[in-house]
Amino acid sequence: MENKISKERSSDTKRLLIIDDEENMRHMLSAMLKRSGYIVDTASDGSEGIKMVEQTQYDFILCDLKMPNMGGMEFLEFAREKIEASTVIMMSAYGSIDTAVEAMKLGAYDYISKPFKSDEVHMTLKKAEERESLRKENLWLKERIRKIGDENTFGNMIGKSKAMQALFSLAEKAAQYKTTVLISGASGTGKELIAKGIHYGGVRSSMPIVPVNCGGIPENLLESELFGYKKGAFTGADQNKKGLFEEAEGGTIFLDEIGELPFPLQVKLLRVLQESEIRPVGSSKIKKIDVRVIAASAKNLEGETKKGKFREDLFYRLNVLSIKLPLLKEREGDVPLLCQFFIDKYNERLGKEIKSIAPLAMSLLISHSWPGNVRELENVIERAVVLAEDNILLPENFPAGVGMATETDEINGIFEGFSIKAAQRVIEKKLIIKALKETGNNRTHASRLLEISHPSLLSKIKSYNIIL
Repeated sequence: MENKISKERSSDTKRLLIIDDEENMRHMLSAMLKRSGYIVDTASDGSEGIKMVEQTQYDFILCDLKMPNMGGMEFLEFAREKIEASTVIMMSAYGSIDTAVEAMKLGAYDYISKPFKSDEVHMTLKKAEERESLRKENLWLKERIRKIGDENTFGNMIGKSKAMQALFSLAEKAAQYKTTVLISGASGTGKELIAKGIHYGGVRSSMPIVPVNCGGIPENLLESELFGYKKGAFTGADQNKKGLFEEAEGGTIFLDEIGELPFPLQVKLLRVLQESEIRPVGSSKIKKIDVRVIAASAKNLEGETKKGKFREDLFYRLNVLSIKLPLLKEREGDVPLLCQFFIDKYNERLGKEIKSIAPLAMSLLISHSWPGNVRELENVIERAVVLAEDNILLPENFPAGVGMATETDEINGIFEGFSIKAAQRVIEKKLIIKALKETGNNRTHASRLLEISHPSLLSKIKSYNIIL
């Protein structure tokens, strides 16, 4: 065994093993690669190579194909588990494409034919080093993304704001139990996503989750859809049919827009929650069920009970654990995070390569009130990705109304409280932002539009913390 190991090794030095039955080849490669900065060990055949890799972790292995005792293919097969982290390059004077492919299947990275020039070896090793560097970087990035994802996601929802972090914490706890959950929030805030996150985060994740839009099914069909029916129960019922509760057996039923449920069905749903049983339409027998109920509503159900539009006893049965989704405009810091998420999504779906959003465009997105919440933001980003001609989303890629305050927003902002000075500051800030946008952030031109001095404008920009 020819084994010359340097006692000192810097963090950037690569360790390499040469396996070849020709002494001259081992000597030539060893001398050449040591001059290039590698720490080199050698072995005369595959069996000796196995002993070497059992003792030492190598970055690269140059292995001959044809050798006595144990050839290169046998070495790859027997040493597979020990060289998973090594980059293996095969060498042979008897090679073919089929042999190269077979070597790749056994874990080899590349294949060079003898006789070869020294620069061929250097080039192959350089490619291998670049590949190894990329592999390690990808692993690091994946781990970083996983950690960020763990911190800022729940199911398919994403958010790093305090409001969303608190919501994720509550939802994670809810996922561990069968407790009935009531999710409230405006349209587009992600009520179904939270429901799915709770289902898939708990012990019922392997069983179905069945979503039902209570406002989207005609009232005369809703009972049979929910609870099923017996053959002959009504015209057209020519066979028994399972209802959605039975379809969700062992899993979860998600009753979206529960506030739209007709009053007679509210009574029957209350019994389901109380007794864990259903009665199909046209049947005289009840059926026991094991289904978790998650309900959601954009309406204020507590307010609806006071108006007599929703049963109070059903509300309290549903409202065991309440989760309220915040509006997007209340989720400070989440808009940029969501924008990048949707850019990545539509890059992949549409075959685009959008890298980022221009600062002025991002400012418009952040200042927008988002009445349609996350759903509206996603639609706006999809549109921008489609329209973008470069790899950066620009203000002109977004709808004209994005970033513009509504008349109600402006009035409420100006007249909040009774202070004339406070109202004056609100108006000043809005006019400065408007002038900067109009002039493409040219502060000299903006100061002329505003009829104030340039130093005064700079002072006000700093005072109002205006960033475009």
